[in-house]
Amino acid sequence: MRSMTTLTDRPHTALLIIDVQNGVVAGSPNRDEVITNINALLDRARSEDVPVIWVQHSDDGLTRDSEAWQYVPELKRRDDEPLIHKNYGDSFEATDLEEQLAERKVGRLVVTGAQTDACIRSTLHGGFVRGYDVTLVTDAHTTEDLSAYGAPAPEQVIAHTNLYWQWQSAPGRTAGTAETAKVSFAG
Repeated sequence: MRSMTTLTDRPHTALLIIDVQNGVVAGSPNRDEVITNINALLDRARSEDVPVIWVQHSDDGLTRDSEAWQYVPELKRRDDEPLIHKNYGDSFEATDLEEQLAERKVGRLVVTGAQTDACIRSTLHGGFVRGYDVTLVTDAHTTEDLSAYGAPAPEQVIAHTNLYWQWQSAPGRTAGTAETAKVSFAG
């Protein structure tokens, strides 16, 4: 996908890994597959010198420094990879994510993580309205089963998000989807 970001002098792409925390993905039906795919993207990003930005949520239900708050053990952040602490769904809200991306001249985001219908959706839209090109990795995001509250089954939430994000458009920016094997970090 050709980069068309509206952000000037931002030729680079970053991999965002959002909220893959023990308590967030514990009930996700495709947890292990998603983590495997994120690890594959993580290895590729690192080998291609693509910035990797980690995002970690906390709120009243996800207490900072608790076991549920910790990142899953299968994913290992390097000390030189920024960790963004957030308290809202959109990873840009009240965080230094924008500053971290600007410092690395990033204008395109490749988004992975959890939860599909909350922080992933909010961050997709948050980045897009701020001028970023935003690619959602179709097989590298997940959510828990909230059908007891009237939501569709998690698989349907994931499929619907993948469907609608591939059709997003706005002047000077691109949105889209790609499966793990087809993600390109080149602009």
